[in-house]
Amino acid sequence: MLEAIKLKKTYGDFEALKGLDLKINAGDIYCLLGANGAGKSTTINLFLNFIDPSEGQAKVNGLDVTTHPLETKKFLAYIPETVMLYGNLTGLENLAYFAKLGGHNEYSDSDLRNFLKHVGLQDGAVEKRVAAYSKGMRQKVGVAIALAKQAKALLLDEPTSGLDPKASNEFSELLKQLQGGGAAILMATHDLFRAKETGTRIGIMREGRLMQQLSTDEVSHADLERIYLEHMH
Repeated sequence: MLEAIKLKKTYGDFEALKGLDLKINAGDIYCLLGANGAGKSTTINLFLNFIDPSEGQAKVNGLDVTTHPLETKKFLAYIPETVMLYGNLTGLENLAYFAKLGGHNEYSDSDLRNFLKHVGLQDGAVEKRVAAYSKGMRQKVGVAIALAKQAKALLLDEPTSGLDPKASNEFSELLKQLQGGGAAILMATHDLFRAKETGTRIGIMREGRLMQQLSTDEVSHADLERIYLEHMH
């Protein structure tokens, strides 16, 4: 569903991404680990076609994002560190707006409420303005938007940063539900524990290069930390 082929991004003499080869299939939760500047966000921005590659290809469902920018976005949902919603609208109104923006006009009020219920947004919050929401509540609305959009692939950039442990765990459980529905998920994160608990595969990046890939069922938490730190030194 998501594929990078010799993907590069340079800014003048600086190589932000150095020939990335990566494939994420339906049902995968692939966690990109690395320090700031490792190339994680650059990778996500290339898949979203927010920036153009210097070389190589980023593909979504077999389509190059640079030559099929609108069609590929139909398959994608993006959840950044802070989900950008309209603060003067309620959670329900935000969901209705973004569902329609994604081409889905078929949902009833009841359908939309069920999406929000499914992601665990409290009943009392549905009709409240998003300006009063916590970060965890905003992230839940972001997942509800992905559900309503019927996204086949999710791109997440530090989605659990700043969440308390309970909210972070709830978000991870939502990702597993999406995975169970066949979504391909790419998540950039600093959180080794969450990557091990949530991901199916892990890629460790350093200075724009993918250093190593691991299956999470093959390593313990201690092993993952050791391997990660070895690559960072």
